Amino acid sequence: LSRYVHMATASGVVQAIFPEGGLSRDGKLRPPKFGLLSYMVAAFDPKGPKDVVFVPVGVNYDRVLEDRMLTSAANTEPGKRPVFGFNLATFLRPFFRHVCLAMRGEWYRYGYTCVSFGEPFSLKHYVAERGIDFRDLPEKERFVEVERLGSKLMEAVGRVVPALPVSLVATAMLDAHPAPLSLFEIKSRVSKIIETLEASKAYVHIPRSDRDYAIEVGLRMLRLRHIVNENDGIYSANPADLHILRYYGNAIAHLLPANTWAAEISAPQAAPAAPAMRALPAE
Repeated sequence: LSRYVHMATASGVVQAIFPEGGLSRDGKLRPPKFGLLSYMVAAFDPKGPKDVVFVPVGVNYDRVLEDRMLTSAANTEPGKRPVFGFNLATFLRPFFRHVCLAMRGEWYRYGYTCVSFGEPFSLKHYVAERGIDFRDLPEKERFVEVERLGSKLMEAVGRVVPALPVSLVATAMLDAHPAPLSLFEIKSRVSKIIETLEASKAYVHIPRSDRDYAIEVGLRMLRLRHIVNENDGIYSANPADLHILRYYGNAIAHLLPANTWAAEISAPQAAPAAPAMRALPAE
């Protein structure tokens, strides 16, 4: 594997790397793994004709199909594997429900998926600034420098994770929990979150360029799955599904200041956003 990655990098082949090594189970960015990155930089010649350019890629989803499975795995006792069985009734119930909704014209898609790209990161410029050559470093020092580089790249990935309607509404609901909110209060809270994100240069996806529509879409998605309950125009988080609400809120928690909603979201539970990073060895 090491030789393959080295040859691909030296030949200028585009490679996609998922630095976390798997799906997040608590909604937060997972610590990166450095194996593939180490293979890519171990033989890099900073004075050679080619550069290696990393392009940070952040991905977020309004709906992750396996979200309940991931949250269950996150809550399993350490050292034990979660056990999942097939239940025919569990499969058929939502299937026929979706068919009925489609026939009545009330079936909605699973929301939005968004991919955001960050600024290219030149390995040649990085090693010049650090004054290092990975080829000449002792093994222990090389591992330290690879970890430093990987953490820097992971931070770049985190900065470009887009904020989607479900994550925005989930964050607002968690901020208020256990207090219920009216639609006006939800829109007011989400608008403040959007302003905070935009002020920090984070990308917020507003479908149709309509903020009210974006909030209504996010709220509708959570209501349809009974993660948020409505009673006479008043909305509240379903206590039984708080872990799912945190799962989606955590996708953007790292983009927000360490305040009330960030503290609430940080409770140990589940996750979606699976960021990726693409390494582009360039001429």
